[in-house]
Amino acid sequence: MNNKSEKLSKLTQTAILAALCFITFTFLQIKIPIPGGGDMTSIHFGNVFLVLAALLLGGFYGGLAGAIGMTIADLMDPVYILVAPKTFILKFCIGLIVGAIAHKMAHINETNDKKYVFKWALIASICGMAFNVIADPVVGYFYKRYLLGQPAEVAEVLAKLSAGVTFFNAVTTVVIATLIYSALRPILIKSNLLIGYKVKSSKNLK
Repeated sequence: MNNKSEKLSKLTQTAILAALCFITFTFLQIKIPIPGGGDMTSIHFGNVFLVLAALLLGGFYGGLAGAIGMTIADLMDPVYILVAPKTFILKFCIGLIVGAIAHKMAHINETNDKKYVFKWALIASICGMAFNVIADPVVGYFYKRYLLGQPAEVAEVLAKLSAGVTFFNAVTTVVIATLIYSALRPILIKSNLLIGYKVKSSKNLK
């Protein structure tokens, strides 16, 4: 794959994964009302395709796919429209973390060792979601408290409930994204569609 074709393929895959982030966040979502706050948090699967994007495309494009997809979803939902800037920043950071560990540290595109790839895809996913479990409620508290002007009590209740829901989302994301990546990777290699793949022969995948 030449540079022009690779760039086009990367942009195409980024757009597809951004759309999947949008679709799963918008339509595979269970909203959970916050008592007394008129606000909501949610169980959703948008992060699955954000992590998958970072594993497939690297941190920058993967983070961009998740950030764009879920920010647009926020902008189209009156419940979340005010937190769209927070969503963009946090989702982009998740992608950067997952991509940095998987590709900059572990170089998973330079091996056909399935166990090695699975291990580092899992580690990268866990690290990205661990960041989200901590950052989402903390950043959310200060964002809502000082930028949106919510009362401290409401912002605190939202942060606590959000932490529990975010943890649940993180666990499901790690499991599902890692399994999808492990199943999809050999298919993309054989189709010459895995961006940045640097192993000369893919005949004997371990």
